Amino acid sequence: MLLAIDIGNSNVVWGLFRQQSWTGPWRLVADQSRTAKEYGHDLIDRLCGVGLAPAQITDVILCSVVPNLTPVFEQMAEAVFHRKPLVASPDMDTGLTLLYTNPRELGADRLVTAAAAYDRYKTSLIVVDLGTATTFSVVTQSGEYLGGVIAPGIGISAKVLSEKTAQLPVVDLVPPKTVIGRDTGSSIQSGLLYGHASLVDGIVTRVQDELGQKALVVATGGFASLVAPLSRTIKEIRPNLTLEGLELLHRRIVRR
Repeated sequence: MLLAIDIGNSNVVWGLFRQQSWTGPWRLVADQSRTAKEYGHDLIDRLCGVGLAPAQITDVILCSVVPNLTPVFEQMAEAVFHRKPLVASPDMDTGLTLLYTNPRELGADRLVTAAAAYDRYKTSLIVVDLGTATTFSVVTQSGEYLGGVIAPGIGISAKVLSEKTAQLPVVDLVPPKTVIGRDTGSSIQSGLLYGHASLVDGIVTRVQDELGQKALVVATGGFASLVAPLSRTIKEIRPNLTLEGLELLHRRIVRR
């Protein structure tokens, strides 16, 4: 059984794959002060909760955008599961041709999600990952990773808005009934959610204009199910593309 771990800035998301069917996802807070042992206890508890034992994990693969946590989870995998994990990188066979100027600057999560989306749809793509940051990855029909766009995510925007203003409260991230807010709370919700959907639609339109063609827009990430219904350009939602991409990379490596 494969353990796939996605280490993000806000959360660590993981799932279990047996061949291509999987269980999960589970989420842990990404806390750089925690040790490998502490994270290991959390994962063991979650495994036991679904009737599994650590010995049933035969392989581990991870991707990380938090450099300080990468060695922590490598140590955890070796200590708990007695497996040296594969760590996603541009050196792996992703099925994509990387045209990024410096592939080492490309976030592992962007690479893995783009690989998973292209493997599934085999067409020109704009992959929108709605997480701590909102990122756009552009892939051509022939599997060339061209580059993309990075913007602040909804969670960051909401946090900064509350922290940097004297009278604007923290609000639940749910869409208001109307774009025109009738009170402060619904006005903030409208700005955050409809505003973010408009950001997505605006970037997608500009990217497609630059490409000179339409591309399938696929949303993933923690906020995908919240933003996609408000967007006019998102056509597919795959909330766990990063985990799917990790399984894909592992499968490609195992087949070699």
